[in-house]
Amino acid sequence: MNTIMDTNLTIRCATEADIAAMQALIARSAIQLSANFYTPEQALALLTHVFGVDTQLIHDQTYFVIEEHGKMMACGGWSKRKTLFGGDQAKRGVDELLDPATEAARIRAFFVEPSAARRGLGRLLLEHCSAQAQAAGFAVLELAATMPGEPLYLACGFQVFERFQIDLPGGVIAPLSRMRKLLA
Repeated sequence: MNTIMDTNLTIRCATEADIAAMQALIARSAIQLSANFYTPEQALALLTHVFGVDTQLIHDQTYFVIEEHGKMMACGGWSKRKTLFGGDQAKRGVDELLDPATEAARIRAFFVEPSAARRGLGRLLLEHCSAQAQAAGFAVLELAATMPGEPLYLACGFQVFERFQIDLPGGVIAPLSRMRKLLA
């Protein structure tokens, strides 16, 4: 397991000014890191219709970027809202707040620069988001994992409790896993 020992890394709240850079990072990550898990058609359909920035998380200040020497290397966040996954293009209607006493916070939209994969950035971001969700009163985390993301979440203590598929335009079907973790 890799750990981050680099003092040149910073985690900060994402801003609207970061959206274009995050969308570009998401596109690189989604296509390149999905290669051994999804067909090119599945990866492209997910990128087009599901993956992307959810600006509600930026407004809630629960979406973050990791930078190294000022270059964006990863992005991801947590949410106190009902939406489980998907960027702005996948959302419909008002995204209601969750009840921390009875519902799970959402881990959302984790993407890592392909050249920085397997360096521990996803784990670092997950630890940061988990601590923030716990501080907001949540005792459980839930997420919808892509196939390339599932190994990270399993290694971080999440368990699969449902496997499902999403139907995308063009007859493309993509598998995902719904996962959960209790916070200490």
